[in-house]
Amino acid sequence: MAYDTQKIPATVVTGFLGAGKTTLIRNLLETANGRRIALIINEFGDEGVDGEVLKGCGQTACGEDDIVELANGCICCTVADDFIPAMSKLLDRDDPPDHIVIETSGLALPQPLVKAFNWPQIRDRVTVDGVVTVVDAAAVAEGRFAHDENAVQAQRQADEALDHDSPLEELFEDQLACADMILMNKVDLLEEDQIGKVETWLMDGARPGVSFLSVKHGNVPSDILLGLSSCSEDDMAARKSHHERHGEDDHDHDDFVSFVISPKTIEKRDVFMKGLKALIAEYGILRIKGFLDVEDADARLVLQAVGPRIDSYFDRPWGLGEERQALLVIIGEKGLDESSIRSALNG
Repeated sequence: MAYDTQKIPATVVTGFLGAGKTTLIRNLLETANGRRIALIINEFGDEGVDGEVLKGCGQTACGEDDIVELANGCICCTVADDFIPAMSKLLDRDDPPDHIVIETSGLALPQPLVKAFNWPQIRDRVTVDGVVTVVDAAAVAEGRFAHDENAVQAQRQADEALDHDSPLEELFEDQLACADMILMNKVDLLEEDQIGKVETWLMDGARPGVSFLSVKHGNVPSDILLGLSSCSEDDMAARKSHHERHGEDDHDHDDFVSFVISPKTIEKRDVFMKGLKALIAEYGILRIKGFLDVEDADARLVLQAVGPRIDSYFDRPWGLGEERQALLVIIGEKGLDESSIRSALNG
Protein backbone atom coordinates (compact mmCIF):
# COMPACT_ATOMS: atom_id res chain seq x y z
CA MET A 1 0.00 0.00 0.00
CA ALA A 2 1.48 3.38 -0.94
CA TYR A 3 1.22 6.19 1.56
CA ASP A 4 -0.17 9.63 0.82
CA THR A 5 2.71 11.64 -0.65
CA GLN A 6 1.46 14.71 1.24
CA LYS A 7 2.22 12.96 4.51
CA ILE A 8 5.67 12.86 6.05
CA PRO A 9 6.85 9.25 6.41
CA ALA A 10 8.04 7.99 9.80
CA THR A 11 10.03 4.87 10.58
CA VAL A 12 9.68 3.19 13.97
CA VAL A 13 12.84 1.37 15.06
CA THR A 14 12.16 -1.10 17.83
CA GLY A 15 14.03 -4.00 19.34
CA PHE A 16 15.14 -5.49 22.60
CA LEU A 17 17.80 -3.97 24.84
CA GLY A 18 21.18 -3.91 23.17
CA ALA A 19 20.01 -5.18 19.80
CA GLY A 20 21.79 -2.34 18.02
CA LYS A 21 19.13 0.29 17.31
CA THR A 22 21.33 3.33 17.94
CA THR A 23 24.16 1.97 15.78
CA LEU A 24 21.64 1.28 13.03
CA ILE A 25 20.40 4.88 13.14
CA ARG A 26 23.93 6.27 13.07
CA ASN A 27 24.59 4.26 9.92
CA LEU A 28 21.27 5.38 8.45
CA LEU A 29 22.23 9.04 8.90
CA GLU A 30 25.53 8.43 7.15
CA THR A 31 23.67 7.21 4.05
CA ALA A 32 20.74 9.67 4.13
CA ASN A 33 21.43 10.80 0.54
CA GLY A 34 20.24 14.35 1.07
CA ARG A 35 17.17 13.54 3.16
CA ARG A 36 16.59 15.80 6.16
CA ILE A 37 15.84 13.42 9.00
CA ALA A 38 14.44 14.19 12.44
CA LEU A 39 14.88 11.75 15.33
CA ILE A 40 12.64 11.05 18.30
CA ILE A 41 14.60 9.09 20.90
CA ASN A 42 12.85 7.35 23.79
CA GLU A 43 14.78 6.22 26.85
CA PHE A 44 13.90 3.88 29.72
CA GLY A 45 15.28 5.69 32.73
CA ASP A 46 16.10 9.31 33.56
CA GLU A 47 19.11 9.92 31.33
CA GLY A 48 19.07 10.29 27.56
CA VAL A 49 22.21 8.37 26.62
CA ASP A 50 21.25 7.37 23.07
CA GLY A 51 20.39 10.95 22.18
CA GLU A 52 23.83 12.08 23.33
CA VAL A 53 25.49 9.42 21.16
CA LEU A 54 23.52 10.51 18.10
CA LYS A 55 24.18 14.20 18.74
CA GLY A 56 27.87 13.40 18.67
CA CYS A 57 27.77 11.70 15.27
CA GLY A 58 28.17 14.97 13.36
CA GLN A 59 25.87 14.13 10.45
CA THR A 60 24.48 16.96 8.34
CA ALA A 61 21.35 14.87 7.64
CA CYS A 62 20.27 15.40 11.24
CA GLY A 63 21.29 18.50 13.18
CA GLU A 64 21.21 18.81 16.94
CA ASP A 65 17.87 20.67 16.72
CA ASP A 66 16.40 17.71 14.83
CA ILE A 67 16.83 15.33 17.78
CA VAL A 68 13.97 15.13 20.29
CA GLU A 69 14.55 13.09 23.45
CA LEU A 70 11.63 11.64 25.42
CA ALA A 71 13.06 10.46 28.73
CA ASN A 72 9.96 10.63 30.94
CA GLY A 73 9.07 6.99 30.59
CA CYS A 74 8.27 4.34 28.03
CA ILE A 75 6.90 5.98 24.88
CA CYS A 76 4.05 3.48 24.61
CA CYS A 77 2.71 4.70 27.97
CA THR A 78 3.23 8.45 27.44
CA VAL A 79 1.69 8.90 23.99
CA ALA A 80 -0.62 11.78 24.91
CA ASP A 81 1.79 13.63 27.20
CA ASP A 82 5.05 13.25 25.28
CA PHE A 83 4.88 11.65 21.84
CA ILE A 84 1.98 13.57 20.27
CA PRO A 85 3.30 17.01 21.37
CA ALA A 86 6.82 16.12 20.17
CA MET A 87 5.51 14.94 16.81
CA SER A 88 3.28 18.01 16.43
CA LYS A 89 6.23 20.30 17.12
CA LEU A 90 8.27 18.66 14.35
CA LEU A 91 5.38 18.81 11.87
CA ASP A 92 4.61 22.46 12.68
CA ARG A 93 8.12 23.66 11.85
CA ASP A 94 8.63 26.07 8.96
CA ASP A 95 11.06 23.49 7.54
CA PRO A 96 9.56 20.10 8.48
CA PRO A 97 11.82 17.07 7.99
CA ASP A 98 11.69 14.80 4.96
CA HIS A 99 11.53 11.74 7.21
CA ILE A 100 11.11 11.07 10.92
CA VAL A 101 12.88 8.17 12.64
CA ILE A 102 11.64 7.06 16.07
CA GLU A 103 13.89 4.92 18.25
CA THR A 104 11.78 3.29 20.95
CA SER A 105 13.03 2.19 24.32
CA GLY A 106 14.02 -1.47 24.44
CA LEU A 107 11.09 -1.96 26.82
CA ALA A 108 8.44 -0.29 24.65
CA LEU A 109 5.53 -2.04 23.01
CA PRO A 110 5.46 -0.85 19.38
CA GLN A 111 1.71 -1.38 18.93
CA PRO A 112 0.45 1.58 21.04
CA LEU A 113 2.96 3.86 19.34
CA VAL A 114 1.86 2.86 15.84
CA LYS A 115 -1.79 3.28 16.85
CA ALA A 116 -0.99 6.82 17.95
CA PHE A 117 -0.45 7.80 14.31
CA ASN A 118 -4.26 7.69 14.01
CA TRP A 119 -4.67 10.48 16.59
CA PRO A 120 -6.52 13.47 15.06
CA GLN A 121 -3.64 15.89 15.76
CA ILE A 122 -1.25 14.10 13.41
CA ARG A 123 -3.03 11.49 11.28
CA ASP A 124 -3.44 13.79 8.25
CA ARG A 125 0.20 14.87 8.27
CA VAL A 126 2.32 11.80 8.98
CA THR A 127 2.23 8.05 8.29
CA VAL A 128 4.22 5.03 9.46
CA ASP A 129 6.51 4.20 6.56
CA GLY A 130 7.51 1.02 8.37
CA VAL A 131 8.25 -0.68 11.67
CA VAL A 132 11.80 -2.04 11.76
CA THR A 133 12.57 -4.54 14.51
CA VAL A 134 16.24 -5.06 15.31
CA VAL A 135 17.07 -8.48 16.73
CA ASP A 136 20.25 -9.60 18.46
CA ALA A 137 20.67 -12.73 16.35
CA ALA A 138 23.51 -14.02 18.51
CA ALA A 139 21.31 -13.86 21.63
CA VAL A 140 18.49 -15.68 19.85
CA ALA A 141 20.93 -18.39 18.70
CA GLU A 142 21.88 -18.88 22.34
CA GLY A 143 18.22 -19.46 23.25
CA ARG A 144 17.82 -16.43 25.46
CA PHE A 145 14.22 -15.72 24.43
CA ALA A 146 11.32 -18.05 23.77
CA HIS A 147 8.02 -16.51 22.68
CA ASP A 148 6.49 -19.98 22.22
CA GLU A 149 4.26 -20.29 25.27
CA ASN A 150 4.17 -24.07 25.09
CA ALA A 151 7.97 -24.23 25.21
CA VAL A 152 8.06 -21.81 28.14
CA GLN A 153 5.45 -23.85 29.98
CA ALA A 154 7.47 -27.03 29.39
CA GLN A 155 10.53 -25.36 30.87
CA ARG A 156 8.53 -24.26 33.89
CA GLN A 157 7.30 -27.78 34.51
CA ALA A 158 10.77 -29.27 34.07
CA ASP A 159 12.51 -26.85 36.44
CA GLU A 160 10.67 -25.40 39.42
CA ALA A 161 13.53 -22.99 40.08
CA LEU A 162 12.70 -20.99 36.95
CA ASP A 163 10.94 -17.64 37.29
CA HIS A 164 7.40 -18.27 36.10
CA ASP A 165 7.06 -14.69 34.91
CA SER A 166 8.33 -14.15 31.37
CA PRO A 167 7.95 -10.42 30.54
CA LEU A 168 11.03 -10.41 28.32
CA GLU A 169 9.69 -13.14 26.09
CA GLU A 170 6.31 -11.45 25.72
CA LEU A 171 7.96 -8.13 24.87
CA PHE A 172 10.16 -9.78 22.26
CA GLU A 173 7.09 -11.46 20.80
CA ASP A 174 5.31 -8.10 20.45
CA GLN A 175 8.25 -6.48 18.70
CA LEU A 176 8.33 -9.29 16.14
CA ALA A 177 4.56 -9.25 15.63
CA CYS A 178 4.49 -5.54 14.75
CA ALA A 179 7.43 -5.53 12.33
CA ASP A 180 7.41 -4.74 8.62
CA MET A 181 11.11 -5.61 8.46
CA ILE A 182 13.18 -7.71 10.87
CA LEU A 183 16.91 -7.04 10.95
CA MET A 184 18.93 -9.93 12.33
CA ASN A 185 21.87 -7.96 13.68
CA LYS A 186 25.27 -9.29 14.85
CA VAL A 187 25.25 -12.22 12.43
CA ASP A 188 29.03 -11.90 12.31
CA LEU A 189 28.98 -13.65 15.70
CA LEU A 190 27.23 -16.71 14.20
CA GLU A 191 28.21 -19.66 12.07
CA GLU A 192 26.59 -19.72 8.62
CA ASP A 193 24.19 -22.55 9.47
CA GLN A 194 23.01 -20.72 12.61
CA ILE A 195 21.74 -17.73 10.64
CA GLY A 196 19.11 -19.79 8.81
CA LYS A 197 18.01 -21.43 12.05
CA VAL A 198 17.55 -18.04 13.73
CA GLU A 199 15.49 -16.74 10.81
CA THR A 200 13.30 -19.84 10.85
CA TRP A 201 12.68 -19.43 14.57
CA LEU A 202 11.84 -15.73 14.22
CA MET A 203 9.38 -16.43 11.41
CA ASP A 204 7.10 -18.15 13.94
CA GLY A 205 6.53 -14.81 15.67
CA ALA A 206 6.39 -12.59 12.59
CA ARG A 207 3.51 -11.63 10.35
CA PRO A 208 3.31 -13.30 6.92
CA GLY A 209 5.37 -11.55 4.26
CA VAL A 210 7.70 -9.70 6.64
CA SER A 211 11.16 -9.02 5.20
CA PHE A 212 14.21 -10.52 6.93
CA LEU A 213 17.70 -9.13 6.54
CA SER A 214 20.99 -10.37 8.01
CA VAL A 215 23.06 -7.44 9.29
CA LYS A 216 26.54 -6.85 10.69
CA HIS A 217 27.12 -3.89 13.02
CA GLY A 218 23.75 -2.34 12.09
CA ASN A 219 25.11 -1.53 8.64
CA VAL A 220 22.04 -1.02 6.43
CA PRO A 221 21.79 1.78 3.83
CA SER A 222 18.93 4.23 4.25
CA ASP A 223 17.49 3.29 0.85
CA ILE A 224 16.70 -0.15 2.27
CA LEU A 225 15.21 1.04 5.56
CA LEU A 226 13.30 4.07 4.30
CA GLY A 227 10.55 4.04 1.72
CA LEU A 228 8.75 0.83 2.76
CA SER A 229 5.38 2.60 2.29
CA SER A 230 3.69 0.27 4.77
CA CYS A 231 1.00 2.57 6.25
CA SER A 232 1.36 0.41 9.34
CA GLU A 233 -1.21 2.39 11.33
CA ASP A 234 -3.92 1.16 8.93
CA ASP A 235 -3.02 -2.48 9.54
CA MET A 236 -3.23 -2.85 13.32
CA ALA A 237 -5.48 -5.92 13.19
CA ALA A 238 -2.50 -7.92 11.93
CA ARG A 239 -0.15 -6.51 14.60
CA LYS A 240 -1.82 -7.46 17.86
CA SER A 241 0.31 -7.50 21.00
CA HIS A 242 0.61 -10.51 23.29
CA HIS A 243 -1.84 -8.97 25.75
CA GLU A 244 -4.35 -8.20 23.01
CA ARG A 245 -4.17 -11.76 21.71
CA HIS A 246 -4.73 -13.08 25.21
CA GLY A 247 -7.51 -10.71 26.22
CA GLU A 248 -5.41 -8.45 28.45
CA ASP A 249 -4.77 -4.73 28.13
CA ASP A 250 -2.04 -3.95 30.65
CA HIS A 251 1.63 -3.27 30.09
CA ASP A 252 3.43 -3.53 33.41
CA HIS A 253 6.85 -1.87 33.58
CA ASP A 254 7.21 -2.93 37.20
CA ASP A 255 8.96 -6.02 35.83
CA PHE A 256 11.96 -3.78 35.06
CA VAL A 257 14.07 -1.30 37.00
CA SER A 258 16.69 1.23 35.95
CA PHE A 259 19.04 3.53 37.78
CA VAL A 260 21.92 5.86 36.95
CA ILE A 261 25.49 5.67 38.26
CA SER A 262 28.31 8.18 37.79
CA PRO A 263 31.52 6.16 38.19
CA LYS A 264 34.86 7.73 39.03
CA THR A 265 37.57 8.19 36.42
CA ILE A 266 38.83 4.84 35.14
CA GLU A 267 42.54 4.22 35.51
CA LYS A 268 42.83 1.14 33.27
CA ARG A 269 40.18 0.44 30.63
CA ASP A 270 40.86 -3.30 30.29
CA VAL A 271 40.76 -3.90 34.04
CA PHE A 272 37.46 -2.02 34.36
CA MET A 273 35.87 -3.99 31.49
CA LYS A 274 36.95 -7.30 32.99
CA GLY A 275 35.41 -6.37 36.34
CA LEU A 276 32.25 -5.09 34.65
CA LYS A 277 31.77 -8.38 32.82
CA ALA A 278 31.99 -10.26 36.11
CA LEU A 279 29.51 -7.83 37.70
CA ILE A 280 26.99 -8.35 34.88
CA ALA A 281 27.20 -12.12 35.31
CA GLU A 282 26.93 -11.97 39.09
CA TYR A 283 23.82 -9.79 39.23
CA GLY A 284 22.12 -10.69 35.95
CA ILE A 285 22.20 -7.14 34.58
CA LEU A 286 20.27 -6.90 31.30
CA ARG A 287 21.76 -3.74 29.87
CA ILE A 288 24.33 -1.04 30.57
CA LYS A 289 24.83 2.02 28.40
CA GLY A 290 26.49 5.35 28.88
CA PHE A 291 29.79 7.23 28.97
CA LEU A 292 33.02 6.84 30.90
CA ASP A 293 36.00 9.05 31.68
CA VAL A 294 39.29 7.23 31.12
CA GLU A 295 42.44 8.61 32.70
CA ASP A 296 44.97 9.95 30.17
CA ALA A 297 42.37 9.77 27.36
CA ASP A 298 41.32 13.00 25.63
CA ALA A 299 38.01 11.56 24.38
CA ARG A 300 34.78 10.29 25.91
CA LEU A 301 34.36 6.51 26.04
CA VAL A 302 30.92 5.20 25.05
CA LEU A 303 29.95 1.88 26.64
CA GLN A 304 27.21 -0.47 25.49
CA ALA A 305 26.67 -3.82 27.23
CA VAL A 306 24.02 -6.47 26.76
CA GLY A 307 24.34 -9.72 28.63
CA PRO A 308 28.00 -10.79 28.70
CA ARG A 309 28.97 -8.78 25.61
CA ILE A 310 30.52 -5.35 26.16
CA ASP A 311 31.35 -2.85 23.40
CA SER A 312 33.17 0.42 23.96
CA TYR A 313 34.61 3.14 21.74
CA PHE A 314 35.75 6.77 21.94
CA ASP A 315 33.10 8.86 20.21
CA ARG A 316 34.33 12.46 20.52
CA PRO A 317 36.99 14.57 22.27
CA TRP A 318 36.13 16.21 25.55
CA GLY A 319 35.30 19.86 24.95
CA LEU A 320 37.45 22.69 26.20
CA GLY A 321 36.33 23.36 29.76
CA GLU A 322 33.76 20.51 29.62
CA GLU A 323 33.25 18.57 32.81
CA ARG A 324 34.46 15.02 32.20
CA GLN A 325 31.35 13.41 33.58
CA ALA A 326 30.83 9.65 33.56
CA LEU A 327 27.30 8.29 33.46
CA LEU A 328 25.95 4.75 33.16
CA VAL A 329 22.31 3.66 32.93
CA ILE A 330 21.81 0.20 34.47
CA ILE A 331 18.70 -1.80 33.45
CA GLY A 332 17.54 -5.10 34.86
CA GLU A 333 14.57 -7.07 36.02
CA LYS A 334 12.75 -6.33 39.26
CA GLY A 335 14.84 -7.21 42.30
CA LEU A 336 18.16 -6.08 40.83
CA ASP A 337 20.60 -5.37 43.69
CA GLU A 338 21.12 -1.65 43.10
CA SER A 339 23.06 -1.05 46.30
CA SER A 340 25.70 -3.71 45.58
CA ILE A 341 26.08 -2.65 41.95
CA ARG A 342 26.51 0.99 42.94
CA SER A 343 29.12 0.03 45.50
CA ALA A 344 31.05 -2.09 42.99
CA LEU A 345 31.10 0.57 40.27
CA ASN A 346 31.89 3.45 42.58
CA GLY A 347 34.51 1.57 44.57
